[in-house]
This record gives sequence, structure tokens and C-alpha cells, in this order.
Amino acid sequence: MKSLIITLFVVAMSAVTFAGTNPEPIKNGADDDIVSLAVNTEFLSTLVAAVKAGDLVDVLQGEGPFTVFAPTNEAFASLPEGTLETLLKPENKDQLVSILTYHVVSGTVKSTDLSDGMTAPTVNGAEITVTINDAGVMINDATVSVADIKASNGVVHVINKVILPPSK
Repeated sequence: MKSLIITLFVVAMSAVTFAGTNPEPIKNGADDDIVSLAVNTEFLSTLVAAVKAGDLVDVLQGEGPFTVFAPTNEAFASLPEGTLETLLKPENKDQLVSILTYHVVSGTVKSTDLSDGMTAPTVNGAEITVTINDAGVMINDATVSVADIKASNGVVHVINKVILPPSK
């Protein structure tokens, strides 16, 4: 479960240009683990808060490697009103961890490793689907805005939506 969480975090941190915005560039953190990289990236502060609330910091600072698809602050803000606040409550930790680990894949998956229609198992246990077309690269229904941000324990890809695992 820890490796899924780490992978989710790494994927979320990948470097892709945001549609319609021009975020601060992310420094490849070859010396920084995924969590440190996110902590030092202002537009990932909500993800950092969620990782802390889910007690996933130690996992994502682990050896890895992990691929994290990292939703931006805007991605979290676009969730229905009250959703984030509800997920951050201690009594909803299991649901938060399920969502966060759905953003992590074990191993290092760079943008050059992706192909249209491929699927990948997440740390959560459910699979994500990659779509590549004229609009760009998508993970489920989220667009990758920044790809291949290197960390000492994996890679991060920034996405514009919070992806939700399939209902059980």
C-alpha cells in the first residue's frame, strides 16, 4: 500500500505545461524525494496537506521508485464544494488514502514510456488508463500539464484533475 501511495504522489508531480496557466517551473529534484519536491512546489501545497492527512509522507519518502500523478491546487479546488474538507477529516482517512494511492504507480514511468490505450496498476489496486491524442496526454480524464519531474525516489507528472478510483 505504501508503494502505491508513493507512486501516486510521483505521478502527480510530473512536469507538464498547464493549459491556460503558466505555473512556476518545477526544479527537477534529483536530490529531493517526492515529498520534498512537492513541499517546495507552491501549486502542490494541497496535495502535500492531503499526503500529510493520509499519513503517507514516510511512504512517499521511501526508497521507491514511484511515479506520482500529482493534482495541482486548482485540481483539488475544482472538486465539489466541501469534498476536500470532508476527505481531510480523520474519520475519512481510509477514503483519502484510497484516492491518493490511485495517483501512484510503482516504478519509474516516464512520459516516453507511455502509449495510447495503455493501462497501469496503481498502488490503490485499481488501474489507470493513458490516452494520447492531439489534446495531449491524459491519465483517465486528467490532462498531464508537466511531465517527467525527477526526484531521488521516482518521477512526478502534474495533472489538472483529481482522479478518482472506480467505485467498488
